[in-house]
Amino acid sequence: MMARPPGASDRRAKIVATATRLFADDGYDGVSLRQIAREAGVDAALVHHYFAGKEDLFAASVALPIDPQVILDGVEGRDLAERGRFVAHAIVRLWEGPQRHALAAFFRATISSTSRSRLLADVVRRRILARVAEGLPGDDAERELRASMAATQVVGFMIARYIVKLEPLASLPSEEAEQLLAPAIQRHLTEPLPGRQSGAP
Repeated sequence: MMARPPGASDRRAKIVATATRLFADDGYDGVSLRQIAREAGVDAALVHHYFAGKEDLFAASVALPIDPQVILDGVEGRDLAERGRFVAHAIVRLWEGPQRHALAAFFRATISSTSRSRLLADVVRRRILARVAEGLPGDDAERELRASMAATQVVGFMIARYIVKLEPLASLPSEEAEQLLAPAIQRHLTEPLPGRQSGAP
């Protein structure tokens, strides 16, 4: 096995950081390994030395820095009237932390791929929505519907503020953006659903 050159960890980190930025800006399909190597200032062969291919580099670039279950820790114990605020705060805190480029890259690549979208939907349903729905009004079907409708608010907010940077939302202070998002989530979680009787099959 060939020994890594001096500074190998720094070079690998630079490649990953560059790839993360490019994936976030242009999506998975819009970035090539040659482009990443050029932007990182390294030979393309060095990229192949550290990574088996584009998928391998993508996985290294967009690995979520924190488990979503950690972000949602304690959501089940929150008063139902405060759950929307809790979720909104968790989303804004996550996206405005140091992992924002990795999240943007992951999001862009996922929504452009049917297979990745299906995988993400399964993860979101099992690991996130099930926790948000705990204790909500209605039967199991209604709770699942409520949580998925709340997710539409979260996804729309993420796309508008962090992906396409729609103004004036993109430039709002984080506290103000969070205050606007919270009641939109809360409405789907606890208010009566139009055309449905709470708890009815």
